[in-house]
Amino acid sequence: MRQDSRIQAVYVVTPNGLHRRDVLAAAGAGKHVLCEKPMANTSREARDMIAACERAGVKLMIAYRCQYEPYNRRARELYRSGEHGAGRLIEASNSQDHGDPAQWRSDKALAGGGSLPDIGLYCLNTIRALTGEEPVEVFARIVTDTSDPRFREVEDNVSWTMRFPSGVMANCSSSYSAHNYKTLRYQSQKAWNRVDDAFAYTGQSMTISMREGDQAAETSPNIPHKNQFALEIDHFAQCIQENLQPHTPGEEGLQDHRIMEAIYRSAETGRPVTLDRVEGLDVFRGPEPKEG
Repeated sequence: MRQDSRIQAVYVVTPNGLHRRDVLAAAGAGKHVLCEKPMANTSREARDMIAACERAGVKLMIAYRCQYEPYNRRARELYRSGEHGAGRLIEASNSQDHGDPAQWRSDKALAGGGSLPDIGLYCLNTIRALTGEEPVEVFARIVTDTSDPRFREVEDNVSWTMRFPSGVMANCSSSYSAHNYKTLRYQSQKAWNRVDDAFAYTGQSMTISMREGDQAAETSPNIPHKNQFALEIDHFAQCIQENLQPHTPGEEGLQDHRIMEAIYRSAETGRPVTLDRVEGLDVFRGPEPKEG
């Protein structure tokens, strides 16, 4: 791959603990990099990856597929448009029944953690993208049955709250031992909006409830389904061909790691953790991806 000039980009889909190694190798070979989420195991590794790509003059994009999925994009557009008034409360939950304890996701060195960086990250990143805000405080609890062989090294159930500068509160949860549930819901001044299967590969649907007199009227927009993996890869290709900043750059992955590390600290201490403002952080500066 290094020697083949026809190969312009590499998609890193190895276990999380190998992302830093593989991204640095790809950047060193002069290849643009699309890296799976979570970006790495730690914020320190994420910084190394960003720096390596900057030195090599190659693009680094993190594969936050949900940001390219049509129903998630529509929810973001509605939230930010103010059509339903200002946002007030957000709920996001992502759970699944974790399988074989021998898989790499149960190995902390390879996974970096349990349900939080693997599936809880979808809740975290989607809410940041939805609001366009960065949380100023997190408070978290983690409960894990360590007698279960799946959870000897990584956490199971995580529940956390994020407070944003606008006053919006987000309640989130992730679990490796619960039935599949992947729902995003926000409440604004004039309506609530729920995206079912928001974090799944397929099957998304949306329900919007608004008050009409004394009655609540629900609508279910019909948005054409599109392959979210294809949409994100097409966007990455467009950024390479047109020399654009990716919509989900490495800096966004780094910010998620900072927040996850604060969530772990809060769960360990039993206290809220205040997040420092990062000067110059504007991870949503990239162009909106084109419709597929």
